[in-house]
Amino acid sequence: MSILVVGSVAFDSVETPFGKVEEVLGGSGTYFSASASFFSEVQLVAVVGEDFPQVHFDFFRSRKVDLGGLMQVPGKTFRWKGRYGYDLNEAHTLETHLNVFESFRPAIPPAWKKADYLFLANIHPGLQMEVLKNVESPRLVACDTMNFWIEKERPALLKLLPKVDILIINEGETRQLGEEANLIKAARKVLALGPRTLVVKRGEYGVLMFQEHSVFAAPAYPLEEVYDPTGAGDTFAGGFMGYLASTHNQTEAGIRQAIIFGSIMASFAVEDFSLERMKRLDYGEIEGRFRKYRLLTEFKGLD
Repeated sequence: MSILVVGSVAFDSVETPFGKVEEVLGGSGTYFSASASFFSEVQLVAVVGEDFPQVHFDFFRSRKVDLGGLMQVPGKTFRWKGRYGYDLNEAHTLETHLNVFESFRPAIPPAWKKADYLFLANIHPGLQMEVLKNVESPRLVACDTMNFWIEKERPALLKLLPKVDILIINEGETRQLGEEANLIKAARKVLALGPRTLVVKRGEYGVLMFQEHSVFAAPAYPLEEVYDPTGAGDTFAGGFMGYLASTHNQTEAGIRQAIIFGSIMASFAVEDFSLERMKRLDYGEIEGRFRKYRLLTEFKGLD
């Protein structure tokens, strides 16, 4: 089964305590697609400018990402510039130039409207709703959002959430959306807004998953080398959705296992800047890290 993802493709300029890169490939749709493609076919809907080089198109195709929904239009590609300090959980945005992304209106190719799996990456909730209305009967819908939309477009977001199966956001966004300082209370309030599952990304502290009657906690995979956390959340979402699409298992147990694979994919992404680690990655490495992750979290109960 394939996954339809609607998001951004961008050029990122990033500085961390461990290095600096200029105008490298980035964007929510990019990281999601690269990650999910290890598990499932991916159909990408996004927009780029006339300055988008052929080498990046070639990268997507090398990962078997279907670019039938990637529009190239006159103008410049979306650009983001940011800096991280030693607290790699917090990005400081220095510049944002939406360029062609500012007028982006997702166009879903007719053949893609029967998609079984849909991921609405971080775009205006009104656009997310438009996409959802154009996909006929998806088996699973997941989405991301951000603090700006929660604050500025809350009514539109609240209309969307009852139509979403899984919401994937970070800890601060959960508190903001749930209007509670306590994360557990906030998560319960977010669930009451509509999604049946809430996945909370907590960076180096792992992931929490909330459903109506259960909570699941997964640690982040411990790493000695972390260079760039940009796109880690979208990489997580890609691994998570890709695994779900490959197994068709939407039970609580299936979602828990998908969280582990999402976490593993994110752990690879942060080991280098941009998509460089993902370009070198093979599925054998993913399986090997999964086995190590199991050993990391196994323990015996009380006798």
